[in-house]
Amino acid sequence: MLTSVRSLLAATILTSTAVFAAPAMAQDDDGIGVEVSANVAIVSDYKFRGVSLSDSEIAIQGGVDVGLPSGFYVGTWASSLDETTVGYGSTELDLYGGWAGEFGNVSTDIGVIAYIYPDAGPGDFDYVEAYGSLGLAVGPAEATLGVAYAPERDSLGGTDNFYVYTDLGVGIPGTPVTVTGHLGYTDGFLTFTQDSTAWDYSIGAEAGIPGTPLSVGVAFIGVEGDGLLDPGGTFTEDSVVLTLSASF
Repeated sequence: MLTSVRSLLAATILTSTAVFAAPAMAQDDDGIGVEVSANVAIVSDYKFRGVSLSDSEIAIQGGVDVGLPSGFYVGTWASSLDETTVGYGSTELDLYGGWAGEFGNVSTDIGVIAYIYPDAGPGDFDYVEAYGSLGLAVGPAEATLGVAYAPERDSLGGTDNFYVYTDLGVGIPGTPVTVTGHLGYTDGFLTFTQDSTAWDYSIGAEAGIPGTPLSVGVAFIGVEGDGLLDPGGTFTEDSVVLTLSASF
Protein backbone atom coordinates (compact mmCIF):
# COMPACT_ATOMS: atom_id res chain seq x y z
CA MET A 1 0.00 0.00 0.00
CA LEU A 2 1.65 3.17 -1.18
CA THR A 3 -0.04 5.45 1.34
CA SER A 4 2.39 4.53 4.08
CA VAL A 5 3.73 7.21 6.39
CA ARG A 6 7.13 5.84 5.37
CA SER A 7 6.63 7.46 1.95
CA LEU A 8 6.34 10.75 3.77
CA LEU A 9 9.28 10.14 6.08
CA ALA A 10 11.79 9.52 3.38
CA ALA A 11 9.91 10.69 0.39
CA THR A 12 12.70 9.85 -2.05
CA ILE A 13 14.56 6.88 -0.64
CA LEU A 14 13.52 3.59 -2.14
CA THR A 15 13.22 1.39 0.95
CA SER A 16 13.89 3.22 4.11
CA THR A 17 12.59 0.61 5.04
CA ALA A 18 10.06 -0.27 2.40
CA VAL A 19 9.36 3.34 1.58
CA PHE A 20 6.65 2.44 -0.87
CA ALA A 21 5.03 -0.18 1.33
CA ALA A 22 2.79 0.21 4.34
CA PRO A 23 4.22 -0.40 7.80
CA ALA A 24 4.23 -4.17 8.21
CA MET A 25 1.67 -4.34 10.96
CA ALA A 26 0.78 -8.00 10.75
CA GLN A 27 3.77 -9.64 12.37
CA ASP A 28 2.79 -10.06 16.02
CA ASP A 29 -0.91 -10.09 16.93
CA ASP A 30 -1.63 -10.24 20.68
CA GLY A 31 -5.14 -11.58 20.13
CA ILE A 32 -6.93 -8.28 20.73
CA GLY A 33 -6.08 -6.63 17.43
CA VAL A 34 -2.74 -5.05 18.35
CA GLU A 35 -0.02 -5.88 15.83
CA VAL A 36 3.65 -4.96 16.16
CA SER A 37 6.38 -4.90 13.52
CA ALA A 38 9.92 -3.59 13.25
CA ASN A 39 12.21 -2.54 10.42
CA VAL A 40 15.92 -1.84 10.03
CA ALA A 41 17.93 -0.57 7.08
CA ILE A 42 21.31 0.57 5.93
CA VAL A 43 21.30 3.14 3.12
CA SER A 44 24.19 4.56 1.13
CA ASP A 45 22.73 8.05 1.66
CA TYR A 46 19.75 9.34 3.66
CA LYS A 47 17.89 11.69 1.35
CA PHE A 48 14.86 13.55 2.66
CA ARG A 49 12.83 15.03 -0.19
CA GLY A 50 15.87 14.99 -2.44
CA VAL A 51 18.30 16.56 0.06
CA SER A 52 21.02 14.49 1.72
CA LEU A 53 20.88 14.61 5.52
CA SER A 54 23.85 12.26 5.87
CA ASP A 55 26.20 14.27 3.62
CA SER A 56 26.25 11.47 1.01
CA GLU A 57 27.46 8.97 3.65
CA ILE A 58 25.97 5.69 4.87
CA ALA A 59 23.07 5.98 7.34
CA ILE A 60 21.60 3.42 9.74
CA GLN A 61 17.83 3.49 10.15
CA GLY A 62 15.06 1.60 11.89
CA GLY A 63 11.64 1.80 13.44
CA VAL A 64 8.74 0.12 15.19
CA ASP A 65 5.07 0.25 14.13
CA VAL A 66 2.08 -0.68 16.28
CA GLY A 67 -1.21 -1.36 14.53
CA LEU A 68 -4.24 -0.74 16.74
CA PRO A 69 -7.86 -1.83 16.31
CA SER A 70 -10.05 -0.10 13.71
CA GLY A 71 -7.14 1.02 11.55
CA PHE A 72 -5.34 3.30 14.00
CA TYR A 73 -1.58 3.10 14.36
CA VAL A 74 1.39 4.66 16.15
CA GLY A 75 5.06 4.32 15.41
CA THR A 76 8.58 5.62 15.66
CA TRP A 77 11.47 5.74 13.21
CA ALA A 78 15.05 6.99 13.51
CA SER A 79 18.04 7.62 11.29
CA SER A 80 21.64 8.61 11.76
CA LEU A 81 22.62 11.99 10.27
CA ASP A 82 25.72 13.90 9.40
CA GLU A 83 26.39 16.02 12.50
CA THR A 84 27.20 19.12 10.47
CA THR A 85 24.02 19.05 8.35
CA VAL A 86 22.24 22.36 9.06
CA GLY A 87 22.78 21.83 12.79
CA TYR A 88 20.45 18.84 13.14
CA GLY A 89 22.98 16.81 15.11
CA SER A 90 23.67 13.09 14.64
CA THR A 91 20.16 11.64 15.02
CA GLU A 92 16.65 12.13 13.67
CA LEU A 93 13.76 10.65 15.67
CA ASP A 94 10.26 10.61 14.20
CA LEU A 95 7.11 9.92 16.21
CA TYR A 96 3.82 9.49 14.39
CA GLY A 97 0.26 8.32 14.72
CA GLY A 98 -2.77 8.15 12.49
CA TRP A 99 -5.45 6.11 10.83
CA ALA A 100 -5.26 4.05 7.63
CA GLY A 101 -8.05 2.24 5.83
CA GLU A 102 -8.88 0.45 2.60
CA PHE A 103 -12.10 0.68 0.59
CA GLY A 104 -11.86 -1.82 -2.23
CA ASN A 105 -8.85 -0.78 -4.30
CA VAL A 106 -8.69 2.68 -2.68
CA SER A 107 -6.59 3.29 0.44
CA THR A 108 -6.34 6.27 2.76
CA ASP A 109 -3.91 7.43 5.43
CA ILE A 110 -4.11 10.50 7.69
CA GLY A 111 -2.02 11.41 10.70
CA VAL A 112 0.52 13.61 12.44
CA ILE A 113 4.30 13.20 12.58
CA ALA A 114 6.84 14.92 14.82
CA TYR A 115 10.42 15.32 13.58
CA ILE A 116 12.76 15.48 16.58
CA TYR A 117 16.52 16.10 16.65
CA PRO A 118 17.59 15.23 20.21
CA ASP A 119 21.25 16.29 19.95
CA ALA A 120 20.90 19.25 17.59
CA GLY A 121 23.06 22.32 17.98
CA PRO A 122 21.90 25.63 19.44
CA GLY A 123 18.48 26.71 18.24
CA ASP A 124 15.05 25.21 17.61
CA PHE A 125 14.91 22.39 15.04
CA ASP A 126 11.95 20.14 15.95
CA TYR A 127 8.70 20.51 14.03
CA VAL A 128 5.37 18.76 13.38
CA GLU A 129 3.55 17.90 10.15
CA ALA A 130 -0.02 16.80 9.48
CA TYR A 131 -0.29 14.45 6.50
CA GLY A 132 -2.87 12.70 4.36
CA SER A 133 -2.89 10.56 1.23
CA LEU A 134 -5.07 8.58 -1.14
CA GLY A 135 -3.91 5.46 -2.94
CA LEU A 136 -5.33 3.49 -5.85
CA ALA A 137 -4.36 -0.09 -6.77
CA VAL A 138 -5.04 -1.46 -10.25
CA GLY A 139 -3.59 -4.88 -10.95
CA PRO A 140 0.15 -4.87 -10.21
CA ALA A 141 0.26 -1.06 -10.12
CA GLU A 142 -0.35 1.32 -7.22
CA ALA A 143 -0.40 5.09 -7.22
CA THR A 144 -0.57 7.56 -4.34
CA LEU A 145 -1.21 11.27 -4.01
CA GLY A 146 -0.26 12.80 -0.67
CA VAL A 147 0.15 16.13 1.10
CA ALA A 148 1.85 17.29 4.29
CA TYR A 149 1.68 20.61 6.09
CA ALA A 150 3.92 21.93 8.85
CA PRO A 151 2.45 24.99 10.58
CA GLU A 152 4.46 28.12 11.26
CA ARG A 153 7.03 27.88 14.06
CA ASP A 154 10.51 29.13 14.98
CA SER A 155 12.23 25.93 13.80
CA LEU A 156 10.92 26.66 10.31
CA GLY A 157 12.29 30.17 10.26
CA GLY A 158 9.02 31.64 11.47
CA THR A 159 7.21 30.30 8.41
CA ASP A 160 5.25 27.19 7.44
CA ASN A 161 5.96 24.39 4.94
CA PHE A 162 3.75 22.64 2.38
CA TYR A 163 4.65 19.39 0.59
CA VAL A 164 2.71 17.50 -2.08
CA TYR A 165 3.89 14.28 -3.69
CA THR A 166 2.89 11.37 -5.86
CA ASP A 167 4.29 7.83 -5.77
CA LEU A 168 3.95 5.06 -8.34
CA GLY A 169 4.87 1.40 -7.97
CA VAL A 170 4.48 -1.39 -10.52
CA GLY A 171 5.22 -4.99 -9.64
CA ILE A 172 6.79 -7.04 -12.43
CA PRO A 173 4.66 -10.21 -12.75
CA GLY A 174 6.45 -13.43 -11.88
CA THR A 175 9.28 -11.63 -10.06
CA PRO A 176 9.83 -10.09 -6.60
CA VAL A 177 10.76 -6.78 -8.28
CA THR A 178 8.77 -3.55 -8.01
CA VAL A 179 9.65 -0.54 -10.16
CA THR A 180 9.01 2.75 -8.37
CA GLY A 181 8.75 6.43 -9.16
CA HIS A 182 8.31 9.53 -7.01
CA LEU A 183 7.72 13.24 -7.62
CA GLY A 184 7.36 15.84 -4.88
CA TYR A 185 7.06 19.62 -4.56
CA THR A 186 8.03 21.67 -1.49
CA ASP A 187 6.94 25.24 -0.80
CA GLY A 188 8.37 26.65 2.41
CA PHE A 189 11.33 26.52 4.73
CA LEU A 190 12.41 22.91 4.12
CA THR A 191 14.28 23.50 0.86
CA PHE A 192 17.84 24.30 -0.16
CA THR A 193 16.75 27.04 -2.58
CA GLN A 194 16.69 30.81 -2.45
CA ASP A 195 13.01 31.07 -3.38
CA SER A 196 11.88 28.35 -0.89
CA THR A 197 10.45 26.05 -3.56
CA ALA A 198 11.87 22.80 -4.92
CA TRP A 199 11.00 19.64 -6.83
CA ASP A 200 12.35 16.25 -5.78
CA TYR A 201 12.13 13.05 -7.78
CA SER A 202 13.31 9.47 -7.93
CA ILE A 203 13.07 6.36 -10.04
CA GLY A 204 14.21 2.96 -8.89
CA ALA A 205 13.46 -0.66 -8.12
CA GLU A 206 13.24 -2.85 -5.05
CA ALA A 207 12.99 -6.58 -4.52
CA GLY A 208 12.42 -8.90 -1.61
CA ILE A 209 14.86 -11.77 -1.18
CA PRO A 210 12.75 -14.97 -1.20
CA GLY A 211 12.74 -16.91 2.06
CA THR A 212 14.16 -14.01 4.07
CA PRO A 213 12.86 -10.76 5.63
CA LEU A 214 15.40 -8.85 3.52
CA SER A 215 14.84 -6.41 0.68
CA VAL A 216 17.29 -4.64 -1.58
CA GLY A 217 16.74 -1.47 -3.52
CA VAL A 218 18.35 1.06 -5.80
CA ALA A 219 17.08 4.51 -6.76
CA PHE A 220 18.28 7.54 -8.69
CA ILE A 221 17.32 10.60 -6.64
CA GLY A 222 17.47 14.29 -7.45
CA VAL A 223 16.23 17.73 -6.43
CA GLU A 224 15.75 20.85 -8.56
CA GLY A 225 14.91 24.46 -7.79
CA ASP A 226 15.81 28.08 -8.54
CA GLY A 227 18.90 29.19 -6.69
CA LEU A 228 20.01 25.95 -5.06
CA LEU A 229 22.07 26.94 -2.02
CA ASP A 230 24.40 23.98 -2.52
CA PRO A 231 24.64 23.60 -6.33
CA GLY A 232 26.51 20.43 -7.21
CA GLY A 233 27.35 19.88 -3.55
CA THR A 234 26.84 16.76 -1.47
CA PHE A 235 23.49 17.94 -0.06
CA THR A 236 21.67 18.48 -3.36
CA GLU A 237 23.55 16.59 -6.07
CA ASP A 238 21.71 13.89 -8.01
CA SER A 239 22.88 10.43 -6.94
CA VAL A 240 22.14 6.73 -6.80
CA VAL A 241 21.07 5.41 -3.39
CA LEU A 242 21.42 1.75 -2.42
CA THR A 243 19.37 0.16 0.36
CA LEU A 244 19.44 -3.08 2.30
CA SER A 245 16.50 -3.46 4.65
CA ALA A 246 14.65 -6.02 6.73
CA SER A 247 11.14 -6.11 8.21
CA PHE A 248 10.05 -8.32 11.11
